Amino acid sequence: MTSDKWSIEKRAPLGNDSVLKEENVPEIGCLSIVVLGASGDLAKKKTFPALFNLYRQGFLQSHEVYIFGYARTKISDEELRDRIRGYLVPSKNTVEGHEEDLTNFLQLIKYVCGSYDTEEGYQLLDKEISEHEIYRNCTEGSSRRLFYLALPPSVYPPVCKMIRKCCMNKSDLGGWTRIVVEKPFGRDLQSAEQLSNQIGELFEEPQIYRIDHYLGKELVQNLLVLRFANRFFMPLWNRDNIDNIQIVFREDFGTDGRGGYFDQYGIIRDIIQNHLLQVLCLVAMEKPVSLKPEHIRDEKVKVLQSVVPIKDDEVVLGQYDGYLEDPTVPDGSYTPTFATMVLRIHNERWEGVPFILKAGKALNSRKAEIRVQFKDVPGDIFKSNTQGRNEFVIRLQPSEAMYMKLTVKQPGLKMSTVQSEMDLSYGQRYQEVTIPEAYERLILDTIRGDQQHFVRRDELKAAWEIFTPLLHRIDKGEFKSLPYKPGSRGPEEADKLLEKAGYVQTHGYIWIPPTL
Repeated sequence: MTSDKWSIEKRAPLGNDSVLKEENVPEIGCLSIVVLGASGDLAKKKTFPALFNLYRQGFLQSHEVYIFGYARTKISDEELRDRIRGYLVPSKNTVEGHEEDLTNFLQLIKYVCGSYDTEEGYQLLDKEISEHEIYRNCTEGSSRRLFYLALPPSVYPPVCKMIRKCCMNKSDLGGWTRIVVEKPFGRDLQSAEQLSNQIGELFEEPQIYRIDHYLGKELVQNLLVLRFANRFFMPLWNRDNIDNIQIVFREDFGTDGRGGYFDQYGIIRDIIQNHLLQVLCLVAMEKPVSLKPEHIRDEKVKVLQSVVPIKDDEVVLGQYDGYLEDPTVPDGSYTPTFATMVLRIHNERWEGVPFILKAGKALNSRKAEIRVQFKDVPGDIFKSNTQGRNEFVIRLQPSEAMYMKLTVKQPGLKMSTVQSEMDLSYGQRYQEVTIPEAYERLILDTIRGDQQHFVRRDELKAAWEIFTPLLHRIDKGEFKSLPYKPGSRGPEEADKLLEKAGYVQTHGYIWIPPTL
């Protein structure tokens, strides 16, 4: 017999994700940061400088942190310190006291030499970490161990296996072990899944931080705030008002001696499949339930799963003249150094709006930006549509800024219109603020256990599903690259594709960053 009375049932938790734990729980265990590949370029140019900046800002305290470098190169502690010293430079607000900070920071670094696939080196590393933890009076199992793999992906599986076998916390008393892995995460869907399986057998997903440094950039991190904290954007951010969206990455130099490395991946794997696609997710996603990392990453996955297969006639590939002259590049390489393509999202918000992803090397300028172009004004009584459309531009680098390009009255007695802008340039507005480097933010997020700005496994899989068919055809030589001159805009066919997709270029208007 049924009852007509209401009853209240307690809902089960939404899973066992680390993000649903209590926030801001203080962690008191000593912290060991291990940089594997410590003698390589990535470590000395990005990882160690980021750690140094966190140290001098007080986010890493000398009484609780110790940094271990691990690599095959046989060098001493002091030799490693000398190698990285020149990369630890002061920012505009930290010149005073820099030398003292530098000396104190370098004393926190110890070097351990060992191979990446045998136990001896890792046993020695674990011994050194344990001695540090004992010296800090750290309860066994309460310590925090962060392993940053500044290494090629090919060695991730053996390195992770050795970490798991030799260097984990001995028990769980509030401490943790986390690993940070750099892109590229595979070459295609199959290799990415294989890599995910190999690492996933050793570590749980909350322990794995797949880093994409674009997610640590100031203006990229501002996207969610812009979209969901400003009322006037909400009704405009859809297919009814937006005609097309460009996400652009341009470099004014070629491979510069890295041709052999670059040729293994190409511009799509190197830039578009990860950096630009992550930006697309933040531009296109729906509002998450909350700011918890899993809720944000859920919405990003939905965007990726809504992308329809890329059409051949909406892709232009290029290779700059002179690329094949690099002695490290294989003869007759098909690898593109330039790509423009249109992605289309099949959902209610974005149906019919082309997302144009464009990246290239040896072009006429260096910049990365998001360009949201709105539709023409209906019933345009000023005939201003001929001058250009409204655009909202977010300049990611260099000269971080966001500006709204709009039509205004030309000052004077005549009623005529002109293109101008409302401008927020960070260098002018925030003169006393040092904008952190992306790696600083992301390493700090890793220490805090915040995975919001890291790529989840299902997100990685969905991203590779979009590009793998096209990449396989390029690798087989079935999709050829068009030649273009260094210092140009790229192949002319790319501009024609933009025009075909609906982009209307504004002639005669150039945004000039304001001077201080």
